[in-house]
Amino acid sequence: MSDGGLRGGPLSTPVAGLGRFGLYLALLAPHLLRPWRQPGAVLRQLHFIGARSVTVIAVAGGFVGMVVALQFHDTLVRFGAVGMLGAAVVLSLIRELAPVLTALIVIGRVGSAMCAEMGIMRSDNQVDALECMAIDPYGYLLAPRFIATLIAVPLLTALFNVVGIGGGWFVGVVMFDISGGAYFSAMADSVLGRDVAMDVVKSLVFALVIVWICTGKGFLMHLAARPAFGAEGVSRTTTEAVVAASITVLFADYIISALML
Repeated sequence: MSDGGLRGGPLSTPVAGLGRFGLYLALLAPHLLRPWRQPGAVLRQLHFIGARSVTVIAVAGGFVGMVVALQFHDTLVRFGAVGMLGAAVVLSLIRELAPVLTALIVIGRVGSAMCAEMGIMRSDNQVDALECMAIDPYGYLLAPRFIATLIAVPLLTALFNVVGIGGGWFVGVVMFDISGGAYFSAMADSVLGRDVAMDVVKSLVFALVIVWICTGKGFLMHLAARPAFGAEGVSRTTTEAVVAASITVLFADYIISALML
């Protein structure tokens, strides 16, 4: 029941694989409009995806902001424009680094876990057991993960931005004695609405890419061109999901940047 139109042959070609993933998303889409049916499940996934990622995102954002400020300070000093350090840091973070690095961290910490979980459930016939009990796995297993990811990733991206700006402030103001007022004034003058819009759009698109590919790889593991169950199949599927999601995020990053510049 859960496979719907997904059955009918192995994923023997990349085109067939894309079509199968498209059908997977189409079958799942109606369930995303009814999150109120499982508020507890959505909250549990929000805790796993969002709350438990706060520390690693904050640490990464702080160090990235510090490195960006360090590199830009050296460059801007050569051109006598060190007062623009705040603008350089915030635009680098908001438009590019924060959404991309947040997505890659979430893929490694959360996407791999979701893919492995779905793969183990498929390998152990737990999904089939749900179907035998007349429980739709799309609504029971997948919809809460999709909804939670679409909420958590933009919030984690915002956290990355804030902590990264703080890291840039520490390097510029505390270490290199730049005026704090000049740092934040340049930042406020340089950020436009389209910069913030790009940040939000990228984070939402990347969230969809992550949860779509990572859950889909595990859920459709039995339809792969080389299906293999057990530890070998789950490990191989998880590796493929992480690689595919990471490459797709980078590709989507270029497309969105080209369209929104």
